[in-house]
Amino acid sequence: MQYWLMKTEPNECSIDDFANQPSEVIRWDGVRNYQARNFIRNMHIGDEVFIYHSSCAHIGIAGIVRVTRSAYADPSQFDTESPYFDSKATKEKPRWDAVDLQFVRKFSQIISLDKLKALPELADNSLVKKGSRLSVVPFSKAERDAVLQLTSRQ
Repeated sequence: MQYWLMKTEPNECSIDDFANQPSEVIRWDGVRNYQARNFIRNMHIGDEVFIYHSSCAHIGIAGIVRVTRSAYADPSQFDTESPYFDSKATKEKPRWDAVDLQFVRKFSQIISLDKLKALPELADNSLVKKGSRLSVVPFSKAERDAVLQLTSRQ
């Protein structure tokens, strides 16, 4: 199993969107950064993903979802009505991928970026480094376990 963090603005897709339909899957699409896309391509069914709320009043990790379908061609790249349309993408040579995710757990409190930065286990993680803007970030098991320890103190 691998561990990941995906950033989202809660008005687009929040942990509550997952929690409100726990038996349903939500397609994670619209990623338009090559490095983030490559991380998506490395995701497998069963991988755990932290949902991180950004660009909002309470920034931080809000909960966990699980990958239920590994990477496949993101349909929004072909939809001319979508803000994620890519005129260079073709069905034969798609450029962007999506994964399907399903709710696992919502944390009782958001784990703030300040608390995450204070964890020595995350010192080398790109999430806490200045200037990192990736929407998909890999986590090691040790990093994931350190974050989960914070939730047991809530």
